[in-house]
Amino acid sequence: MSATPYRGRFAPSPTGPLHFGSLVGALASYLDARAHRGPWLVRIEDIDGPRNAPGAAEDILATLARFGMHADEPPVWQSTRTALYQQALDTLDEAGLVYPCGCTRKEIADSLLNARLRNTTLAYPGTCRDGLHGKPARAWRLRVPDGDAAVITFNDRWQHAQTQNLATEVGDFVLKRADGQWAYQLAVVVDDAETRITHVVRGADLLDSTARQIYLQRSLGVPTPAYLHVPVVVNADGEKLSKQTGAAALDMRDPLAALAPAARHLGMELGSAASSSLDAFYAEATALWAKRFAQAQ
Repeated sequence: MSATPYRGRFAPSPTGPLHFGSLVGALASYLDARAHRGPWLVRIEDIDGPRNAPGAAEDILATLARFGMHADEPPVWQSTRTALYQQALDTLDEAGLVYPCGCTRKEIADSLLNARLRNTTLAYPGTCRDGLHGKPARAWRLRVPDGDAAVITFNDRWQHAQTQNLATEVGDFVLKRADGQWAYQLAVVVDDAETRITHVVRGADLLDSTARQIYLQRSLGVPTPAYLHVPVVVNADGEKLSKQTGAAALDMRDPLAALAPAARHLGMELGSAASSSLDAFYAEATALWAKRFAQAQ
């Protein structure tokens, strides 16, 4: 067990009801917290206002409760935390690590297309690093270093050793968007640090963003959590199961009917006793998870 007190979280976006894919992520994070005997938090990532569906956040919280997953602290709402994001951006600005960017989406897309044709880096080319060149400021970007300093390595508890070169694979990335919305990368780093999250368990679709978050954590001088990215659920066409690909909302009438296959997706075969009640399911699932992921963490 880790010497640092464990704190985990599940962070859904309220763009619609929970579906099977999001249940897998919720279950993995919940089991990890229970296996480590630490608190499990829920953060509603509603910072992207135009994408939020009315009533979705309340529906998500009700669904989690119906499925036996109860947060140990009151939910955190990103939309109430914009002052913290601005404070972080100001800190980075004072350190000379961010700059305004005037590039439009079309200009960036054209740059990436030209890079593909030249078989060179597909990262943001740093067009506005040395000034806006008469263009109005649209977004704010974080400077990434060059050379060896740009290479971020970390060990994922499920996916194992990971390496990403931010300079060649990503480039200077956005912290505040042209539409005034805060970027996911900044918000998640600030929120995890402020709520003292020690372990992040989420879908592997977010694995690619982890190196950016680690670099941002280092730039802000905040701790880096341990990461675990579970395999995403895909539909019959091989696409990630999501609201955009037509994922159906979870059936609230029989939670165990969805929890059993969610556990199988996470590599756990539960005995027949686990189907008798939610308490029995979580007792067996937590024990299995602990054997795999809670030893010497």
